[in-house]
Amino acid sequence: MIRLLQTHCVFVVVLVLGLLIMAARPVTDPDLWWHLRTGELILQTRAIPHSDPFSFTRNGAPWIDHEWLPQIAMFLIYRATGWAGLIVTFAIVIAAAFVVVYLRSPGRPYVAGAIAAWGAVASIPSWGVRPQMLTLLLASILLLILENSLDRPRLIWWIPPLILLWVNLHAGFALGLALIALFCAGEILDRTLGEGPNSKSRLAQLGSVLLLSIALVPLNPYGTKLYLYPFQTLHSRTMQVYIGEWFSPNFHDPKYLPTLLMMLAILIVPVLSPRRMRPRELLLLLATTFLALRSVRHIPIYMLVAVPLMSGMVSSRLKSTRALTLLQPSDPPLPLAKSVFNAAVLASVLAFCVVRLGYVIGRQATTEATAFPVAAVAFLEKDHPPEPIMNHYNWGGYFIWKLYPQNKVYIDGRADVYGDAFMDEFAYAYYLKGRSWPTALNHWNIETVVLPPDAPLITALSGSSGWKTLFRDEQAVVLSKEPKMARESPIHP
Repeated sequence: MIRLLQTHCVFVVVLVLGLLIMAARPVTDPDLWWHLRTGELILQTRAIPHSDPFSFTRNGAPWIDHEWLPQIAMFLIYRATGWAGLIVTFAIVIAAAFVVVYLRSPGRPYVAGAIAAWGAVASIPSWGVRPQMLTLLLASILLLILENSLDRPRLIWWIPPLILLWVNLHAGFALGLALIALFCAGEILDRTLGEGPNSKSRLAQLGSVLLLSIALVPLNPYGTKLYLYPFQTLHSRTMQVYIGEWFSPNFHDPKYLPTLLMMLAILIVPVLSPRRMRPRELLLLLATTFLALRSVRHIPIYMLVAVPLMSGMVSSRLKSTRALTLLQPSDPPLPLAKSVFNAAVLASVLAFCVVRLGYVIGRQATTEATAFPVAAVAFLEKDHPPEPIMNHYNWGGYFIWKLYPQNKVYIDGRADVYGDAFMDEFAYAYYLKGRSWPTALNHWNIETVVLPPDAPLITALSGSSGWKTLFRDEQAVVLSKEPKMARESPIHP
């Protein structure tokens, strides 16, 4: 017990609890709702869906539900523990990913801990109660195995089972295969440039593991279709155009400042540090930097690579100075006063962690009402306006959770199911783009529209004599066709 009160042990515990506090996020991801409903549907039907059951626009269309396994787990957790279980579970997943980053970082506990916390803060915009966080954790574990397998070669054979699990959790398994391939290429570069051990067996092992991992990909409910699915998603034009997390980071936004500072620092620190990056490390850094600059959702992956490199270079720079001596852990006998102080710090942080988790969980109902059209959905349930109903893209999952199977949605967050042409059609209608904006309304014979009050389409239809307002609040407006217009010709701009 006394050993646990050593200052460096207290620091580690505080770091872990701090990561857990940061990772406890309210449920705001618009896709969570259809994840829950899909998990429930799988348990009810005892079958993995292969076609769309939720929309009237794509009903029966092929659907690769690559997140089927976490959806089952998420629904079971929600059914047993409510929002508390989901929030705490994903907080643990996210925190664990960065604890592994800390374990991979030289210079611990203080240098590594501070830089790991920096990387965690930079990743916050992508965090949430979402299956994608499992890819973050598994990528972190994969990097730990790949790095440690240099000294412990048998560790590398844990990678194929990890990939097999990953294939059934999230399409991010492709990232895992890419990391293994980058390690193979990096080992070749290291050997060619004389920067690493000249071990043919190491390269043969990495190549064998990569081939075996690729061969395991079809062991999922969709077989070989999953080979192409990640690439189809990455090359979807409309996902890059319309979905915010696929945008490049806007460095004018303060929430991306920690990422910008990390990218700038990792350019400067190598000049000041005696530690040189190995070719393999530089290759990984360049690849993940490209990903992070291309899409916000890849910033956490960049941090998995950048944080240990930054920690190693900073520690090397401080090695010959008194600063490093002050930052190194030590285990001198603790005076009673110091033990009491450390115990008080631990107790305070633990208490704050409990309070913070309670606060986030307790405010979930308020968060839901702020982020989603709670009152409008209640109106739809009670008054049953005429169908088909056009809904907002970000609300489709919420409608699926609340209204399915009585009502099917126009669109939801499964952009891969709807395709580029359909996404364009909806965007043209929503933003009144060009003269073709009524196409979506006419093609699908839309009778009711449920969109945010500031949607251009709402403004246009509200000014039309053929539409009437059934419901309006700060979150949503429900418009329905007048009976006379419903019998008349299609809408024209």
